[in-house]
Amino acid sequence: MRTRSLWTLALLLSAPAAPAIAAKYTVGPAGSGKQYPSLSALFSAANVDLKPGDIVEVDGNATYTSSGDVGIKMRSDDGGAPGNPVRIVGLAINGKRPMLTMGSGDHVIKFEQSNHVVFEGFEITGGGGGKKSCVFSEAHDLVLRDLIIRDCPAHGLIAADHNAGSLTLEYSEIFNAGANDQRHPIYVTADTERYPGAIFRMRFNYIHDGKGGNLLKSRHNRNEIHYNWFENSFYQEIELIGPDCAAWSNGTPPPIAGDSELLGNVIVHKSSWSHAIRLGGDLNGRSRGLVRMVNNTVLIDRPGNSNAIYVQLGLRGLEMHNNAIYQPGGAPTIVGENNSVDTPSCGFTDRRPWVDGVRNVSGGDNWVQTTAKGVPGSPEWGRTLRGDDPRLTDIANRNLRPADGSPLIGNGNVMPPDAPGTPFPSPQRLPLFDPPTRAKVILDQPQARSRPTQSIAIGALERSEIVSAPILVHGSMPLIPNRDALRATTSSFASGPASSVLSGTAVIPTLSTAPNISTIPRLGAATVWMSAPTNSPRAVKQRTALAAEPRSTCVYLWHVRHRALQLPAFLATKLPASLFRIKAECQSRPVLP
Repeated sequence: MRTRSLWTLALLLSAPAAPAIAAKYTVGPAGSGKQYPSLSALFSAANVDLKPGDIVEVDGNATYTSSGDVGIKMRSDDGGAPGNPVRIVGLAINGKRPMLTMGSGDHVIKFEQSNHVVFEGFEITGGGGGKKSCVFSEAHDLVLRDLIIRDCPAHGLIAADHNAGSLTLEYSEIFNAGANDQRHPIYVTADTERYPGAIFRMRFNYIHDGKGGNLLKSRHNRNEIHYNWFENSFYQEIELIGPDCAAWSNGTPPPIAGDSELLGNVIVHKSSWSHAIRLGGDLNGRSRGLVRMVNNTVLIDRPGNSNAIYVQLGLRGLEMHNNAIYQPGGAPTIVGENNSVDTPSCGFTDRRPWVDGVRNVSGGDNWVQTTAKGVPGSPEWGRTLRGDDPRLTDIANRNLRPADGSPLIGNGNVMPPDAPGTPFPSPQRLPLFDPPTRAKVILDQPQARSRPTQSIAIGALERSEIVSAPILVHGSMPLIPNRDALRATTSSFASGPASSVLSGTAVIPTLSTAPNISTIPRLGAATVWMSAPTNSPRAVKQRTALAAEPRSTCVYLWHVRHRALQLPAFLATKLPASLFRIKAECQSRPVLP
């Protein structure tokens, strides 16, 4: 007892002053005894303005039906702060989420400049007919996670040209959304003038069965599309283009190129539309940016002519490593070009597929079938593997892991080089996780990629999966944003090397088991739950590898009452794990021998 008292005293003396205690609000159906009967009632209450750190808990096993032009509107006076968001959390009851829907109007829920918000744990449906979209973002630093968005007569998720900034979509499922050629399951962009550093992050999502448009259409400043399963769009599964020129100020194009990284995704194209992925621009806007594709599996499961990738109206460069592209019984075009387009509606008038007419393709170690056309040759691509069959386990049932004897196993490049002359800014070199396998991923429980130490398979999946906790593997971990720098910029997400919030030599936490790597939306940082100190062989190996990395630093956070208080390293590494919930957020590029 005396030891515990001393530790508690040391903690109180060493920890920074605690912030103001966050308020908690409860929402539940009539008769539940909760404070408010709906989110609309809470957000419109005259005596309530949510503050940074506040939490709203909404009871599940209930349907909340709204009406009006916008069903639920969260305004700017209910937003959070950088690093300290307002959290809107759906609580499952009897296994059922809270369901948000509406009878009429345009949007089920709209984030109207309510910046710095985490919204998670809901099922959202558009209800009946009409032009309704399910989720509308006109906010910055919005994290949407653990959602089911379905049956939306218009867009499933849409972000606006004005006032929208960084957006994260993770651990969610979107299906039966979209309409015609202008309503998409996901359609995102950003206000390039107000938030020039904004990023769209999309990871661990299952997006499928679109009723119109593209499963993902993005005009965003930067797209980081990692570990997703896309299947069965009405048109192409993915379209990455540029900001709508109708939204430019004074007709001046934005100075920012729209760069995109697709890493560790499965893309299954089934529709009669020819293209699986379209890059560059449309008649309203072009990215003029770079696209980096690493370890994706593209399956074209339809007959006839098809393009795995189709470039038009202004792409600056395409870099491809370790991708598998296959059309059973077909002859797909790997990189197609559109040299015959209509007159652009506004903005740039050049109709060529590449910026300034200069084709820029690079990469290598991709697998394509022998019959494929439009395969980049030397010097664009280095090594290319060709064959009749990649030997995937069960295409009909969508088990797309390579089977025994597959040419994909071990033939990827563990050190994919930068594109010569146009290196992609702040890339993640290799995937750390698997994409979902045709199912929604449980929140914060991604499946680590089970690659061998010195090799990697081509495509999004390895031969086998890990059945235990995730472990550290080769590749770039997400890095901790510099908090001071974030406050001085418009973006609350950092994408690339950032200075640590701690200086000096890294202190590596002692781990008794393999660390479970997850992502905290508040920081977007790699995290390790600390456990009771032991010196198991695996723990020693992990600490040794991490300590050998000169850029490795860790920040220690004590999680209590939905708050995270930073602890000094010397104290955090000595506190008993049985008393305190401590996470180590590490900036690192660990490599296991």
